[in-house]
Amino acid sequence: MKILMGIDDSNFSGDVLRAIVTQFRTEHTEVRVLHVLQPIAPAPPQMASGYAPELEDQKKPARELVERIAKELRSAGFKVDAAVEVGDIRESIIDSAAAWRADLIVVGSHGRGGIQRFLLDSVAEFVARHAKCSVEIVRTPVSS
Repeated sequence: MKILMGIDDSNFSGDVLRAIVTQFRTEHTEVRVLHVLQPIAPAPPQMASGYAPELEDQKKPARELVERIAKELRSAGFKVDAAVEVGDIRESIIDSAAAWRADLIVVGSHGRGGIQRFLLDSVAEFVARHAKCSVEIVRTPVSS
């Protein structure tokens, strides 16, 4: 089984990690840890897709994040690789899963309601609606 794990830099990524470790057997399971850096605006037409100089200072911390999560998964016995991409978060998760031929996408949801749900969980909702493979949304309730 191939699992694409979409993470962000929030504490909720730990919940996604725990879900994978507790739910899946390590034999015959490969995990790709993906973090997407989203540019503030689309690249101008004359520039290459993914051109986002404003994100340069975020690439190293993003790489450290995916490597830290990948290391934890490896110590649990999973075969893992890690990737950082630049682009629209929702589309990048969908496209990466399709290109890698993932069987499952696992993403987190912050468990908020109202406008916060619309803004923050739109990634999970979009992925669930548009992925060509199964999707698991790990919900983390908001503490009161």
